[in-house]
Amino acid sequence: MAPAITTLAADAPALSAANTGFMLICSALVMLMTPGLAFFYGGMVRVKSTLNMLMMSFVSLGIVTILWVLYGFSIAFGTDVGSVVGWSSDYVGLSGIGITELWDGYTIPVYVFAVFQLMFAVITPALISGALADRVKFTAWALFITLWATVVYFPVAHWVWGSGGWLFEMGVIDFAGGTAVHINAGAAALGVIIVIGKRVGFKKDPMRPHSLPLVMLGAALLWFGWFGFNAGSWLGNDDGVGAVMFVNTQVATAAAMLAWLAYEKIRHGSFTTLGAASGAVAGLVAITPAGGSVSPLGAIAVGAVAGLLCAMAVGLKYKFGYDDSLDVVGVHLVGGVVGSLLVGLFATGGVQSDAKGLFYGGGLEQLGKQAVGVFAVLAYSLIVSALLALIVDRTIGMRVGEDDEVSGIDQVEHAETAYDFSGAGGGTSSRTTAAAPAPAVTQNKKVDA
Repeated sequence: MAPAITTLAADAPALSAANTGFMLICSALVMLMTPGLAFFYGGMVRVKSTLNMLMMSFVSLGIVTILWVLYGFSIAFGTDVGSVVGWSSDYVGLSGIGITELWDGYTIPVYVFAVFQLMFAVITPALISGALADRVKFTAWALFITLWATVVYFPVAHWVWGSGGWLFEMGVIDFAGGTAVHINAGAAALGVIIVIGKRVGFKKDPMRPHSLPLVMLGAALLWFGWFGFNAGSWLGNDDGVGAVMFVNTQVATAAAMLAWLAYEKIRHGSFTTLGAASGAVAGLVAITPAGGSVSPLGAIAVGAVAGLLCAMAVGLKYKFGYDDSLDVVGVHLVGGVVGSLLVGLFATGGVQSDAKGLFYGGGLEQLGKQAVGVFAVLAYSLIVSALLALIVDRTIGMRVGEDDEVSGIDQVEHAETAYDFSGAGGGTSSRTTAAAPAPAVTQNKKVDA
């Protein structure tokens, strides 16, 4: 039998086994999103960069987890210091937390809240990696996300979600991470791109995805895990808000995927699998801040607008000349901005809070608050991320050499390749195979070029 909770007042919430179990499941779903992101990005790059793309996501699971335990949780959710950061010595090393101690005002243990938020902290820097494909040293990437999580993500999480954080106290609505996660990562990606420059052959060589099935698998895992990401952010199941968020997540994602595909058909004449996957992710991004404020009909509008605008935005890199390799800016930054601002239009005042958007009689007040949150996070992340990338570049160097980039970053940085084609000519004897030429290797070199 579980030990009794004796430290709570008589009228305080009691630990809920149902909510605790639900939140542990949601935490696992959000954890799954990072490997899902790795597959999504890994399929979008060329063969010679597949493993590096996977590793850039996976290493975040290691680095950010340790940082979160040591001091990240304390900075993000500790006692407020000047409305900018938090700090609580009990949270340092997670050493002063009782196993039955509840997160303030909720029915789940502090440990459960900490691990749920940890998974958000893990995936956010991993999102940045898609903009930097093919050209960043792995050691430089590891150092950058260590610095970035410390200086950017942890403080911004406090602004948005921490008690006393200045955006939280202002009344900016961000249900599950439109500002703290997606705008933050998208703006950071743009800042780093400005510093490190374009890939060799950008706008000259074909840089098509090498495995669209892998992209679709990654998108499916993201869509699946996102239910935990979004519905779990209400930290319980007692009042139906999480259920509304769950429904809105599905609805907006579907609408965005269809809107993206419709744009593709009209603009380019085809319905592509890459477009379907990208549209779904755009809808997931946009509904993340808004889904706790809007109705299912509002979620359709949020998703459709995001799918259309993100589909249009991914082409801006060719117009303005910044090399956002896998469209992190076009999908996550633009989708996060769209979803966050549309709260100010479509909030019904009847779900997570009584705040109403313009279309529900609330005037422009909430839209103004959302705009402050959007542009504060965007500007801070863009500027600080660029400075951090510049520091890393000037110290240990951010990019691999041009020859290494052309030959393939997987072999250079990881001494491995994603696919072994040496046995591709099956059905022959070992003697015949040994004597015959190796056309598969030649084919692989052609793909890499």
